[in-house]
Amino acid sequence: MDAGHQRLPPPLQGEIFQVKPDTGTGVVVLGGSSGRVDVARARLFASQGATVIALRWFGGEAQVPGICEVPLETFFSATDCLVGLGCKRIVLVGTSKGAEAALLTAVYDPRITAVVAMSPSSVVWGNIGPGLDGISWPERSSWTLRGTPLPFVSSDSEWVREYRDGLVAYRGLFQRCLDMHESEIDAAAIPLEKTNAEILLVAGCDDALWPSDKFAASIVRRRAASGSQTQLVLGKEAGHRILLPSETTSRSSLHAHGGSDEADAELGQLAWGHILDML
Repeated sequence: MDAGHQRLPPPLQGEIFQVKPDTGTGVVVLGGSSGRVDVARARLFASQGATVIALRWFGGEAQVPGICEVPLETFFSATDCLVGLGCKRIVLVGTSKGAEAALLTAVYDPRITAVVAMSPSSVVWGNIGPGLDGISWPERSSWTLRGTPLPFVSSDSEWVREYRDGLVAYRGLFQRCLDMHESEIDAAAIPLEKTNAEILLVAGCDDALWPSDKFAASIVRRRAASGSQTQLVLGKEAGHRILLPSETTSRSSLHAHGGSDEADAELGQLAWGHILDML
């Protein structure tokens, strides 16, 4: 496949890869809280004949500097772009907070055909970093829809940090927040029973950043209760970082991911077969 590469037209930010001939599938790649525009992953999907957007959804010019009240309309606009280019199927591929965004987008945008949610969350969480006002605290939702913040599960400012390999492991914090704020879970849960999109969840059971394996299991149960099927691919020894074929994403130096290079790549390889089926 011949993939042409260019910057996205304003107000969208990021890169777009257009292939000739194309398969009619459009993909939006959403990175996590690192803010990375995942061009390498976009190239991987473009190699399969998809038209792919590697989207910058926060931290760019005129964008929210942190993951704080990010408009879901940002992701709707990416779909607008792909539909305008003639894409008939729209697949969102998100990692971590990007997976949270992708799943929410599928709920509120019926044009989404499928979602690949890697290291996902089952609920909306509070902000990571500042909003447009430059303020990080008091806590606010990560997302808005039509200008209204979505309900979220509150954090715990008194949590005592836990460490793994010298880095902070946040898994215990998220588990504690769910226990402490159980009354907030129903309102904050991502209502995936409301989407017809195909959902593929990929999670490592050794995820040290947040309990994505537990979140994924919760999503499966919620959708099953409404009669919807969900694909779930788990890696017993994999961590938060999942490596698709040919990816060499470095480990974070700020917080613990869990897993290992070998286990993270093994899970990515296992998931890739399911992803190709979706494409």
